[in-house]
Amino acid sequence: MALTDIDQDDDATVAAITSATVYVCITCRRATDREDAPRPGLALARATARAAEGTGVTVRQVRCLANCNRALSAAIRCDETWTYVFGELEAERDAATLIEGARLLARAEDGIMPWRERPEVLKRGLIARVPPLDFVEEN
Repeated sequence: MALTDIDQDDDATVAAITSATVYVCITCRRATDREDAPRPGLALARATARAAEGTGVTVRQVRCLANCNRALSAAIRCDETWTYVFGELEAERDAATLIEGARLLARAEDGIMPWRERPEVLKRGLIARVPPLDFVEEN
C-alpha cells in the first residue's frame, strides 16, 4: 500500500508508515567477493531505496552493521517498536521484501513484526530483535 492508497482520514496509519526506516549496510560483501569489487551492500541499499519510492518508508545507508558472517545485512525500525536486524539478504531479491517488512512493523500495534505475515527471508534471516529504548518487561 503506497501512501496514496491510504484513506486520508487514517492519520495514524500514515504516521506509522512514515516512521518506518530501513538501514542497509553499504559495506557488506561476502568472503568470496574481491576486495576491489563493487559492494553488494551498496547495490542492496540502492535497490531498497527504489523499492521504497512512494511508500513513505525511509531508507538510510549505514557503514557496517557488524554482521559480516551473515552478510548482506539490513535493520528495520519504527518509532516505539522493536528493531530487527536481518542477514543473508540478496541485492536483486530482497529490496522489496525489506520494504514489506518495514510496512508490517509500522502497522503492528504491539511493536513486534508479525511472524506469520513476515516474508520467508525475514524469518530465516533474522539476526536479532532489539527492544525499544523505553522497554520494560512486564511480569
